[in-house]
Amino acid sequence: MPQSSPNNNKAEIESKRTFAIISHPDAGKTTLTEKLLLFGGAIQLAGAVKAKRAGRHATSDWMDIEKQRGISVTSSVMKFIYQNYDITLLDTPGHEDFSEDTYRVLTAVDSALMVIDSAKGVETQTRKLFEICRLRDTPIITFVNKLDREGISPLDLLHKIEDDLALECCPMTWPIGMGKEFKGVYHLLDNTLHLFSATHKGKIQEGVLIRGLDDPLLDEHLGSEADAFREEVELLQEASTPFELEKYLEGTQTPVFFGSAVNNFGVKELLDTFTKVAPNPKPRQTTTRTVDPHEKKLTGFVFKIQANMDPAHRDRMAFLRICSGKYTRGMKLTHLRINKEIQTRNAMTFLAQERKLADVAYPGDIIGMPNHGTIKVGDTFTEGENIKFTGIPNFAPEHFRRIHLLNPIKSKSLRTGLKQLAEEGILQLFQRLNTSDFIIGVVGVLQFDVVVARLEAEYSVEGRVEGTSYNKARYVECNDPKKLELFKARNENSLALDAEGHLTFLAPNDWHIDRLAKDWPDIRFLSSIEHS
Repeated sequence: MPQSSPNNNKAEIESKRTFAIISHPDAGKTTLTEKLLLFGGAIQLAGAVKAKRAGRHATSDWMDIEKQRGISVTSSVMKFIYQNYDITLLDTPGHEDFSEDTYRVLTAVDSALMVIDSAKGVETQTRKLFEICRLRDTPIITFVNKLDREGISPLDLLHKIEDDLALECCPMTWPIGMGKEFKGVYHLLDNTLHLFSATHKGKIQEGVLIRGLDDPLLDEHLGSEADAFREEVELLQEASTPFELEKYLEGTQTPVFFGSAVNNFGVKELLDTFTKVAPNPKPRQTTTRTVDPHEKKLTGFVFKIQANMDPAHRDRMAFLRICSGKYTRGMKLTHLRINKEIQTRNAMTFLAQERKLADVAYPGDIIGMPNHGTIKVGDTFTEGENIKFTGIPNFAPEHFRRIHLLNPIKSKSLRTGLKQLAEEGILQLFQRLNTSDFIIGVVGVLQFDVVVARLEAEYSVEGRVEGTSYNKARYVECNDPKKLELFKARNENSLALDAEGHLTFLAPNDWHIDRLAKDWPDIRFLSSIEHS
């Protein structure tokens, strides 16, 4: 089917900014998320992510286990308006044990905001997430956080980012001191000095207009440090690369901002620049063609399933990224994998756990569709065209356990809970061939704690995890049906089907898989596949 004619939604599409925040754990990502929501007017009170005694927690951390541990274990979708820009922000888990959720989220955004701890520089998980962004040429803006603490010098930080990530840095603001001597930042593009105060955590910290480095106001505010700062900035301006929008949009250059999210400092400068330079919705690739966001007919794909956002109703929500066209409440869409037309009366927009009915939505928007078990990650929805969006990964797990029920009467509830959590992607569920034996697999061991906690909180199932002999999994594919059947017959005890019906080989170690690969050269053993 040829692509649809252009629509009349140009202004709405150009106002959209859909991005994810990525970082290593404890870099301040969730705190920065709170402050962006504060500046955007989406919330009235921000901060105190760890202030558990006051009963407060981050807006984006809504699960009980997130509130208790002060970490993000699932991505949250938050929508707000800032200076006529319609922004959709996805706060992602920083911990590597929940990286699968982050990888899938990165398929649904147009840009990313990378948060770096000024005392630690580029850390392991940041590097991994950056590589995922690089594979997709995702533009990245960098925020160096925690300047109110002692850390690495700004110049050394820029060098570390460039060396570790092979990413050209363009400083947009420059800090004056750090730690106890942190006085503020100088905006290199508009010659504005922003003075820091650690007592303004709940307020926007205003800047002082400086008309160039020779302005006497610089001496007035910096005193004896003014001349040294002038020399530092002049050296920086000579040595650093100027900002080039094309390079940023290509993913080869990152604008760098400095600040302290917990003190609301540097956030407004970051947000002002982000809205101006970040891309609006981009074309998306399918297996057959490229979908342009300005096409008239709606297309979109599901990148996330979330169960029990409202535990009272035991609901499941499918998060749909709109790629083209216009959504209107009640419109009919084709769910292509099952070739069924559905009517979308109850799609939602989000502020983390809070939601409201979506009357209209455009490319770049993310809407939630109530899911009764028929929608899966990777599913495509259109107004009839038979296409499938690509690039949504499914990774082979690295850790395996069984769930031992403390109350055997709850076996049906356990099965329901495991299947629904598998739909989300928080675990992968494997049923061994010709048995009723279920094994759960995860990428990171902390996910087992989340599984146990959520089974108890959301399904009233108490259990504990028990070990298995499996430590590796590979998806099995073969073009020759006869050889595949022979392989299955010879290895039945080590084969299982995942929740989507993919044949999977479970092994004790890499050596076992390597030996099989040599013995069965026509069989492909894959560590990741695309969602079907």
